[in-house]
Amino acid sequence: LYFSAQEGILIFYHIKDLQYEIKICADISEPISSLMFSPDYTSLLLVTDQGTVYSYRPAHSGEAVKLLDASSSCFLAADFLTPGNNYCVSVTISGEVQVWSLEDGTFLSKINLGTEVQET
Repeated sequence: LYFSAQEGILIFYHIKDLQYEIKICADISEPISSLMFSPDYTSLLLVTDQGTVYSYRPAHSGEAVKLLDASSSCFLAADFLTPGNNYCVSVTISGEVQVWSLEDGTFLSKINLGTEVQET
């Protein structure tokens, strides 16, 4: 079970029978608004309130890697672009949909929906 604390800490609870183990996986020092696993469960996207997206690979037990910082563009949400888990799609409040490479955070493409987007 993965969850985030208010302070921007990604925590993992390994639960087996009646016992559990707690592990702090990453500390990004920004409040995390959402977590999304890739379709094959090898990567986890951490999206912050400020519009920064991090990637965390549980099998590698390393630090979270900053993929993109969309804080200047009123970033609203991000998710994996399927099939596969090589790309991320994000959307801004102004309706701009952007595609990013998860390999290195490279911006690849964008399209403007021509309408404002609201979180539901």
